[in-house]
Amino acid sequence: MVTGGAGFIGSHLTERLLDHGHEVLVVDNFYSSTRRNLTHLLDHPNFELMRHDVTFPLYVEVDEIYHLACPASPIFYQRDPVQTTKTSVHGSINMLGLAKRTKAKILLSSTSEIYGDPEVHPQTEDYWGNVNPIGIRSCYDEGKRCAETLFFDYRRQHDLDIKVARIFNTYGPRMQPDDGRVVSNFIVQALAGEPLTIYGDGGQTRSFCFVDDMVDALIALMGTPHEVTGPINVGNPVEFTMLELADLVIELTGSRSRVEHRSLPQDDPARRRPDISRAGELLGWEPRTALREGLERTIADFASQPVSGSGRRSG
Repeated sequence: MVTGGAGFIGSHLTERLLDHGHEVLVVDNFYSSTRRNLTHLLDHPNFELMRHDVTFPLYVEVDEIYHLACPASPIFYQRDPVQTTKTSVHGSINMLGLAKRTKAKILLSSTSEIYGDPEVHPQTEDYWGNVNPIGIRSCYDEGKRCAETLFFDYRRQHDLDIKVARIFNTYGPRMQPDDGRVVSNFIVQALAGEPLTIYGDGGQTRSFCFVDDMVDALIALMGTPHEVTGPINVGNPVEFTMLELADLVIELTGSRSRVEHRSLPQDDPARRRPDISRAGELLGWEPRTALREGLERTIADFASQPVSGSGRRSG
């Protein structure tokens, strides 16, 4: 079962699991995802789609649970912050209860946001983070921190077979054009010939992992023995400034867009880069897709879709 399986990463994961011969049940309430991501899978004999909100209990029979359900971009998770917290906390309680009853393995898609605005660089899994507990990003950051707590408490109390992946910035085809993430923002703006919006001076950094590499990591983590729990950082350790990313998107799209600076949002991290030593040691994993190659594939996906006058993908 993949909760949030109609989302960006979830749909790619679902596709790969089907390719591997698994029967896959996708559970999604379509709050920040779209059924279009799964249209090409609807007739697959091993695929099933259920509209369901994980903040309510679910009674199905499963062997493995990839728990990805939660809005992951600031625009979506700040739109209804109370529901975002409920999705991370109540949703995790319900999925852990299901895993306990069915004796299923369960993987949590946690996030690099649990590190907040980090004072340690690069971030290792034993760093506890620097998170504002009452800021506008807290519903997501603290929700995921609590979800990790629940997973490890279920492990200690019930010996549940848990896996926790701390996902860093991920990009690729099927990103929502209006999700507010920097890669999708830049691509949509460049294709429309609009200014690329950079918050602050553009010197803040991120590390970008292509979605195919991320799916490799999640499947590898799910396949580890019972004693391997994580948390494990999964992401690309190559760091880029926002200005470098903007220049590359402009080059690859052939756009004449310029860069436009705006005020930095509250609690926006200055630097973000994973230490993936543990992923290499325990999963034999490292990302293989360079940013230029991944952006070319992502831009091609965006360019193949109709774009409205505002530069947003229509439909």
